[in-house]
Amino acid sequence: MKGGLNQSLRLGQELKINPRLYQAMDMLYMPLLDLQQHLKQELLTNPFLDMIEDDEEEQGADEEAETELEASPEVAVEEPNANTDDETNWEEILLDGFESSGGMSEQRDDREQYEAVSVGAHHLDDYLLEQIKLLDLNPRQLLLAEEFIGNINDDGYLAASLSEILEGINDVVAKAAERAGRDDEKLPFYTMAEAEEMLAIIQRLDPPGTGARDLRECLLLQLNDAGQSGTLAERLVRDFFQELIAHRWSDVARKVGVTTVEVQRAADDIAKLSPKPGLAQSGKQDNYVVPDMVVEKIDGEYMVFVNDGNLPRLKLSRVYQDIARDKKKFEGENKEFITNKLNAAQWLIQAIEQRRHTMLKVMHFIVDRQREFFEKGVQYLKPLTLREVADAIGMHESTVSRVTNEKYAQTPRGVLPLKFFFSSGLSTVDGEDVSARGIKDTISKLVNDEDPKNPLTDQAIVEILERDGIRIARRTVAKYREQLGVLSARMRKRV
Repeated sequence: MKGGLNQSLRLGQELKINPRLYQAMDMLYMPLLDLQQHLKQELLTNPFLDMIEDDEEEQGADEEAETELEASPEVAVEEPNANTDDETNWEEILLDGFESSGGMSEQRDDREQYEAVSVGAHHLDDYLLEQIKLLDLNPRQLLLAEEFIGNINDDGYLAASLSEILEGINDVVAKAAERAGRDDEKLPFYTMAEAEEMLAIIQRLDPPGTGARDLRECLLLQLNDAGQSGTLAERLVRDFFQELIAHRWSDVARKVGVTTVEVQRAADDIAKLSPKPGLAQSGKQDNYVVPDMVVEKIDGEYMVFVNDGNLPRLKLSRVYQDIARDKKKFEGENKEFITNKLNAAQWLIQAIEQRRHTMLKVMHFIVDRQREFFEKGVQYLKPLTLREVADAIGMHESTVSRVTNEKYAQTPRGVLPLKFFFSSGLSTVDGEDVSARGIKDTISKLVNDEDPKNPLTDQAIVEILERDGIRIARRTVAKYREQLGVLSARMRKRV
């Protein structure tokens, strides 16, 4: 085997991805509110961007701006059809999905990220600390209370044992003693009795069930808070928890000495309790959805609009275009700055319009495909995949994915995420396809309308669907039922 170094030449093509194309990907991905904030930020950082006022003639102003730019040879502006290395070929980019065999899959460590920031969220630990401060506790108790609250998860459960909590708080005490260096300033270690006393205090806080160590204790705390101590419901949770979970009503009724109907009624009361009480506060923040698209039925036809009325409408600043034409100022570092900012401004305006055009193409196809859904309801939703949309409108599948991700449409059927319209399908006996989402809706309605004393088994649902011309396996029905949160027929049975 001969060793050594050698050189070779290789021809190949690769798409050079600059930060602007990364920004284009982000803009396709951004929901309306995020895009609105992004454009406002661009207005602040790029002096060549200006807002179009309501009383301006938008079309005339834009055409005039373009004419002025073409007449300024000193400025290297990236025109839409310019034959340059950094040409923004939108058709190629959208068709390829911002991907190529070379360079596109590289990690973008320096890429600017745009994330929604939660403002004013009120978390569970803050809520509990506020209550603790209202209690008549001494400093030693307050320190232990904070240790407990720090070990309560978002569901409201105590995520550590009392021994682990004691170990943690006593470690704090030991370190404080080392820093003090004087025996008369050393704090005594916390005891298990203090931990148990504090647990009782924590478990009396709102929301009821907070500080429980398991589901059973959580339900008992809620029942006690509701004044149901000593009731049949409390006894079921305390003494017959496994039977309660398994819905063995008859066995419990026989052991307790009551009727099966009474046991079921008590179980219904228990079912109204929250298995995760902390979520009432952990997720307590307002999440507003602003639809990116609007679908309206006008004169019997469904029309699609982009809901961009609140977006800043951008144009090129006349003032800074005049600066760009000043040959004395347009040199050295000023030239590079002006060229970059001017090119970025025009590119951004193009990118916004291309985003709008792409979203309209995608939504128009969805509306055409799902017309029966808009007319008749979810059971008539047709199966649809990203690949089908991409092939139909001549774009890459990843581009369609970015357009539909975290986007919402206001429709005659309500405000829906665009992902709602995408679903796998099943075949019918006549060869047509039906959406899995529609099948789930049918199963849900069948269960809601069933006789509670004789609930439908999975096989019975299969037979009903087959009579309607839908081929489906029993295991598929079971999977859909579980996804809907519907119990099995034995668990749903009433007496």
